[in-house]
Amino acid sequence: MKTATTSSSHLRLLAVAGAALTLGIATGPAAASTPRAQPLVTLLGAHLVHVWPSAKSAVSGELPARTPITEVRTTVPVLGTHGAWLLVRLPGRPNGHTGWISSAHGTRSVSFWHIYVHTANRTVTVDWGGRPVRTLKAVVGKASTPTPNGQFFVEETIALGPTGIGAPFALALSARSNVFQEFDGGPGQIAIHGLTNVGGVPGTAASHGCVRVADLNARWLAARIGAGVPVTISS
Repeated sequence: MKTATTSSSHLRLLAVAGAALTLGIATGPAAASTPRAQPLVTLLGAHLVHVWPSAKSAVSGELPARTPITEVRTTVPVLGTHGAWLLVRLPGRPNGHTGWISSAHGTRSVSFWHIYVHTANRTVTVDWGGRPVRTLKAVVGKASTPTPNGQFFVEETIALGPTGIGAPFALALSARSNVFQEFDGGPGQIAIHGLTNVGGVPGTAASHGCVRVADLNARWLAARIGAGVPVTISS
């Protein structure tokens, strides 16, 4: 009778598979078909932001329950968890900063959308579940007022009237200009918006830092992209 033996390499494979299951990592053929998702949290009330996942740690600020322009509930990307705490990406300065908030008084969800702005190519690529859906030509910041690089998210989508600068829609981002501390009375906020009442030729670098797309494309984005959707801006 043969004695069953297990090679050391087989044991290593079993260990790796077990670790992947523990961590929730997809392996094998399913990995390729699993859509990439970004966890989100929508606040049901204002949250204190802590520097560590503990109520005893220092408070770095407050995350308001609603957005400043449209006053919809604040939704932010979740980057990690620790017990009852969520590490989230925060809007405003400094660009790309993060903090810990309590998981209480929040609704969890996921988004499969991701926007990639490539300033050198002057394009906006819209991705769903890890796959590009559409690439749009864009106007990006000129050399003196560049569009800032980094990891950001959509704070809110704003419907602009016929006289609005950048109508018909603007996706207001968590990004802020590295040149303007404020602009037109606002906090120097970067947005992806249309061309109405501002102009520009997609495929050029001519803006004060915002990203402009054709009006038809601004409408397409507004119909699909919600608050919390991650936005990566790179050169």
